[in-house]
Amino acid sequence: MKTFLLFFLIFTSGLSFTQPKPVYLWKEIEGMQKEKTRLYIYQAPPSIYTGVSIIICPGGSYHHLGIPHEGHAIAEWLNSQGISAYVLRYRVGMHGYNHPSMIEDLQRAIQYVRENIPTIKTLGLMGFSAGGHLVTMGGTFYKENYLQKLGIKTDTPLRPDFIVAVYPVVSMQDSLAHIRSRKNLLGKTFIKTDIDNFSLELHIPDDMPPFFLSTAKDDPVVNYKNSLVLHQALTNKNIPHTFLLHEKGGHGYGIDEKKGGEAARWHLAFIKWLKENKFIK
Repeated sequence: MKTFLLFFLIFTSGLSFTQPKPVYLWKEIEGMQKEKTRLYIYQAPPSIYTGVSIIICPGGSYHHLGIPHEGHAIAEWLNSQGISAYVLRYRVGMHGYNHPSMIEDLQRAIQYVRENIPTIKTLGLMGFSAGGHLVTMGGTFYKENYLQKLGIKTDTPLRPDFIVAVYPVVSMQDSLAHIRSRKNLLGKTFIKTDIDNFSLELHIPDDMPPFFLSTAKDDPVVNYKNSLVLHQALTNKNIPHTFLLHEKGGHGYGIDEKKGGEAARWHLAFIKWLKENKFIK
């Protein structure tokens, strides 16, 4: 019993170390207090902080969230690179939420970070799978202020400085859509206009932020051609971007090389990309 108790204390203390106490983003907003959207704040050590911060949106088909491997693990690695990270537990379908709950949460997170973290020089978004769709929406639809519709008045810029999408959902078209993500985003009933409105390859703006995109051809969950059509749309708009297309890697690997192999090394190329684009020295 004592051995079990000791193990339990060590295990739970480890959890508390790796998962900071969250900020409840809607706590002070009238009419939204019941919402449990959380932001886990991972500040990089001041001695190595680069001035870059990233909001992370884990995947999970807009149904649930893969926070351990596409959230906390990513944040800890970013901290080791001198980058502060903010893991967003946004609202999802398993709790009865559809659009616009997800983009409301993301815009609220952008507002919160920019207004409350004074050391930020550059703020990017990073998303995985369905989270990749969400962060791409964050860049595509930033001019549509969902916070204002909730009665929140702010002059804080909602446009991110850059976007990272790894094995992302992009299109809602029948030929490419990840059906579960589409259902959880749009709800059980939707029309062709909804499909077109959230097929992001059709809506890339001229001022889309610089983009880092990575996927694998053998992805068994999200058709890799989602990334192809996004790459083409970014190219057509002359948006600065890097596209890594791996032969193998699968889906859901985060930065786990044992699971994703070479594809999971995207994060090393990403740091190089940040330097090449002068986001960090």
